[in-house]
Order: sequence, then structure tokens, then C-alpha cells
Amino acid sequence: MAHEKNHDYHILSPSPWPLAGAAGAFVMLGGAVAFMHDGGPWIMLIGLAGVLYTMYAWWSDVVAESRAGDHTPVVQIGLRYGVIMFIISEVMFFVAWFWSFFKHAMYPMGEIQGTEVAAGVWPPVGIETFDPWHLPLINTLILLLSGCLATWAHHAIAHDNDRKTMANALVGAVALGVLFTITQAYEYGHAAFGFSGNIYGANFYMATGFHGFHVIVGTIFLAVCMMRAYAGHFTADKHIGFEAAAWYWHFVDVVWLFLFAAVYIWGG
Repeated sequence: MAHEKNHDYHILSPSPWPLAGAAGAFVMLGGAVAFMHDGGPWIMLIGLAGVLYTMYAWWSDVVAESRAGDHTPVVQIGLRYGVIMFIISEVMFFVAWFWSFFKHAMYPMGEIQGTEVAAGVWPPVGIETFDPWHLPLINTLILLLSGCLATWAHHAIAHDNDRKTMANALVGAVALGVLFTITQAYEYGHAAFGFSGNIYGANFYMATGFHGFHVIVGTIFLAVCMMRAYAGHFTADKHIGFEAAAWYWHFVDVVWLFLFAAVYIWGG
């Protein structure tokens, strides 16, 4: 009786994954630096493999903890706070790129781009921007429709406890996420400007490229939730994993709307 649990908190068992994740990230970072200085990519790829394996193993443990009943209502509150703080940190990450884009658009630096930019020319002379009402608009509709399907899935599990409808809706959301990535890759392949040599290209590819990376991560997130839904893991009372994925996906949607309005329409 002295060791009986009489609280709603989850006391974690010792885990190797924080240390393994830190080691993998360190190797990946060192390998990336070497790769950028004309070294081979193998050290970076080994570190990346370590990070990916750590993510898979660590999150598998979290899923097992949830299935074992360790994610009590009190623990779920903490998990929600953690996801909220993570998304806030991501918001500030994108704020930095928007800040850089607006700064250079409103106050172009002549020593970077030449006398034409010093006179206030934006985008820089020679840059042929994308037509926002072609592929960017199509991608906007694709991502918004995917967000609608994710919301439908959330409603199905939270209000109707319907895992089948949830899983089917997530199939569509994941497919549209993949389609968004393919369309953006096609757009990049037909760009009239590159990453280097001009501040417009650098800001454009950093902002939209990092958003594309977040779309890939979010698509994987939703795909895992889809497989868990088919496996019967979620209920109306316990679906914190999918709730986190849905929040993340809606964050990706909102960031894209700002990118579409600011970079493609206003900035073009």
C-alpha cells in the first residue's frame, strides 16, 4: 500500500531517448557543417538517421503510455500546454522571416543589390516573381481543404466517437498534404530566380521552404494518427495525440495564408 499511486500525475520511467536525441542532433549538426565545407554528407545522414529513430522510439513509448492509461486528464492538460508552447515557438520562428522580408521590401539595401534597389525597387531588378493566382492559389485551396478534412476528422472522434469516419477523413487530409508538397516542388522547379545572389530569393526560399518542411512533418503527423485511428487507438475522451496534430496542421494553414498574402501577392 505504501507504493500505491494516489495521484493523477505520470511519473516517467528512466529513458535513453533524450540523450540519444541530443547525440544524434550533435552528429547531424557537425556533419552538416562538414558537408557545407565540401565534406561528404555521410556524417550528417548518420546523425539524421539517429534523430529519426529517436523520434520513432520516443513517440512509440508515449503512445504505449497512453494505451496503458497513464495520460490522465491532468497529464493531458500538461501535454496540451506543451503543444501550445511549441506552436508559439514556431510562430516566432516564422515571424523572423516575415520581418526580414518586410524590412528588405520597405527599406532595400543598396550595398546588397545595387543602385536600383537603393532607389526603392522591389522586387530587385531582374527578379521575375510567381503569379500568385496560378500555382500559389491552387496550393492555398489544397491546404485549406486539407485543414477542413482534419477538422471533420476531429469532429468525428470528439463528438461522435466515430473512428472510421475520422480515419477516412484523415486519408484525404494526408493525400492533400502530399499533393501540396508535390505542387510546391513543381513550382520551385520552374522558378525564374535562385536562392543565392539576391535577398528576395533568399527570403522567399527560406520562408516558403521552411513552411514546406513543416507541411511534410504535419503530413507525417496526420498519417500516424490515421494509422492509429484504423488501429482503434482514439476515443472521444482520449485523442490528445490527434488533437496535437490537428492544432499543428491548422498552424501550418495559417502560416501559408500569411505567406500567400505577404510574399506572393504584396511582395510580388
